[in-house]
This record gives sequence, C-alpha cells and structure tokens, in this order.
Amino acid sequence: MKTYYDVLQLLKRYGTYIHVGRRLWDIELAAVEVDRLHQAQLISDKDYATAKIVLRHAHEQEQKHPLIQNDGGKIDD
Repeated sequence: MKTYYDVLQLLKRYGTYIHVGRRLWDIELAAVEVDRLHQAQLISDKDYATAKIVLRHAHEQEQKHPLIQNDGGKIDD
C-alpha cells in the first residue's frame, strides 16, 4: 500500500466507498474508517500503520497543493 488510491481499495474490500465531495474531507473520512477497521481487528497492525502514514501524507499534500482550486479552478498568473 503506497498511495491514497491503495487505501481506498483496501476500504472497498470491506464495503466502504468514500466520496464526500472534497478530496481533503475524503482523506479525513478514510482515516476514520481505517481506524474503525483496525479497532474491529479486521486489518493488521502493519496495514493500519501503513494506511495511516499514506493518509497523513495525502492530507499534507492536499493542504499544500489542492487538486481542485477553491475559486472554481481559476489560476492567477
């Protein structure tokens, strides 16, 4: 598991599909769902730790450089 997409695939294996509308919110919800899977002992400690690292990195990247601009996609020159 190396990417945010990989974490989403892990969640899908357990019937969890995430699409809130904003990527940052999706990442945060994915982290909550990974926590729940781990608490229920459905995923290993290793998968849990890896998923949390991937999600933390994705969250930091999205905060620094959002894929969708909040101003409707307009980029100032």
